[in-house]
Amino acid sequence: MKLKPGSMGKPAPGWNIQLHDDDGREVPDGEEGRIAISLNPRPIGLFREYLDDPEANAESFSEGFYYTGDKAYKDEDGYLWFVGRDDDVIKSSGYRIGPFEVESAILEHPAVQEAAVVGTPDQIRGVIVKAFIVLHKDVQPSEKLVKEIQTHVKKTTAPYKYPRAVEFVDELPKTISGKIRRSELREREMAKAADKGGDTKKREATGRQK
Repeated sequence: MKLKPGSMGKPAPGWNIQLHDDDGREVPDGEEGRIAISLNPRPIGLFREYLDDPEANAESFSEGFYYTGDKAYKDEDGYLWFVGRDDDVIKSSGYRIGPFEVESAILEHPAVQEAAVVGTPDQIRGVIVKAFIVLHKDVQPSEKLVKEIQTHVKKTTAPYKYPRAVEFVDELPKTISGKIRRSELREREMAKAADKGGDTKKREATGRQK
């Protein structure tokens, strides 16, 4: 079959894979949806259930489908394109932004070694895109470099997808298998926002006492 760089390809024989909206309806080509694997017939090799976890089973197995927890869209040729994990998708100013696409664009910059993208709370937009970036050893972080990376993402993806916040780090949190833990980065950002909110309330309370 024809290769499309960046695509997940097409479903393997014996696997009926669809893309559903939040109500379990199949979405049209080009529209983002949840990856759903039909259980009728059940594909050979698909695991039976999560051990001793009825909540996860109830969430993932529904109406004859197994929902993987991933988001993707399908092009006119039937090729699937990965968007991100369902809980990783960033909702900012009415837009739904998949971190995978933004990370891929950032990684194209020659100064970048690794990147992870998450949503971080923002007073104006609710949530903005933030990038955590590990640079190559011979590269120093700078405001100029931030602008370069932001401009590159705007041109490669779309203007609304660029990271409005960038933080350069020495390393990214990962699982034992080497997968980046976006959830940990997301939790850090939420904790920072909560701390800032608490500090604001303390200042307001102090002002009232005076």
